[in-house]
Amino acid sequence: MIFRETRIPGVFEIRPELLTDERGFFARTWCQKEFEAHKLNPRLVQCSISFSKRKGTLRGMHYQVGEHAEAKLVRCTKGSICDTAIDIRRESPTFKSWVAVVLSAQERNMLYVPEGCAHGFLTLEDETEVFYQMSEAYNLESARGVRWDDPAFRISWPGKVEVISERDRTYPNFE
Repeated sequence: MIFRETRIPGVFEIRPELLTDERGFFARTWCQKEFEAHKLNPRLVQCSISFSKRKGTLRGMHYQVGEHAEAKLVRCTKGSICDTAIDIRRESPTFKSWVAVVLSAQERNMLYVPEGCAHGFLTLEDETEVFYQMSEAYNLESARGVRWDDPAFRISWPGKVEVISERDRTYPNFE
């Protein structure tokens, strides 16, 4: 796997190294030892998928607090997304900064989002599916979010938000 750290410490774009032959290719998408070597949380306790029918669907910006804070490894398995992480770690030098990476089924790239970062995405195509691996199980009491359009972050989304849940639309501003 090829690990490329973004400008936010601990947030990585990860690309599989393809071993190709006449049949196609083989590649690893997760390896405990490689994650540990990059000082990333290798714990894996839950996997989930989301499916969005329409381009312009926004999901986020989500995180969990306390003992349920989670790291996520996100991969788009059908279609494409603008995957976004916001650093909400108050002690971080990049506090309130965000990064966005286009993840697509074609590129097979992934985004690692560490504990202390909010995560969300905007679908760039109809019928998009996203696969998540998480270091902690979902815990309703620890679930939090910030607004996708919060002026504290000034995220520049690459398209119009057409579909968003009531919960995601009504999160409070971060400040």
